[in-house]
Amino acid sequence: MALSDDTEFRDHIAQALAGLPGVQAVALGGSRAAGTHTPHSDWDFALYYRHRFDPADLRALGWPGEVFDIGSWGGGVFNGGAWLQVEGRHVDVHYRDLHDVDYRIAEAAKGRFDIEHLAFHRAGVPTYIVVAELAGAEVLHGRLPRPDYPDELARQAPQRWWQAAQLELAYARTAHAQRGHLAPTLGALATAAAQAAHAVMAARRRWVTNEKRLLEAAGLRHIDEVCAHLDSEPPTLMAAVDAAAELLGKAVERARA
Repeated sequence: MALSDDTEFRDHIAQALAGLPGVQAVALGGSRAAGTHTPHSDWDFALYYRHRFDPADLRALGWPGEVFDIGSWGGGVFNGGAWLQVEGRHVDVHYRDLHDVDYRIAEAAKGRFDIEHLAFHRAGVPTYIVVAELAGAEVLHGRLPRPDYPDELARQAPQRWWQAAQLELAYARTAHAQRGHLAPTLGALATAAAQAAHAVMAARRRWVTNEKRLLEAAGLRHIDEVCAHLDSEPPTLMAAVDAAAELLGKAVERARA
């Protein structure tokens, strides 16, 4: 059947996911939950299970696309999911183990988190991302916690992110900028900007779930001006690293004030 209405489509996907064995809750995330989507935006769903979920049950729904096994995305907080096409719409599904979610909520309350490598994320992802998802998601089935931003996380996360950015910039200056390595220097500037943006957002007690609009949200989009028109001359590259360090440092300082 054709599902032309977005609400009808959302409910159809949620009902199908909720009916899979082991699934206790289903939530809509991303731009669709935030209300910032366009007609062509993807649909991001998370299915929450406890102890056991078999991706074969998701494959059995027969939706075109690729369904990955648990752990096939490298483990960690992003422990697998699916990329699907349903009724001409692109649907992403993320697996969320409620046992792990409970642990990440408790760790975030203590200000503790890890930073994991993930494709498409320059700074990596903090393990409190699963907590951030809960704070902004639209719960479509079942019950899920709706955590506030923890005081201890707001205290500790900005410093940790900013220290990472400072190390990135310092290494870029000595290892790459001084040698005229343009591409590695630009990469380091991009990474440090994302890390500083995480620091700013944590200081503001604002959750982050991806890097798509991170620099804009943190007020750091003007880092582009530092990166524009660079060449391979060491003095130019070192000056850019120094300018980035000053710009990013001031932004983090203002956010923490």
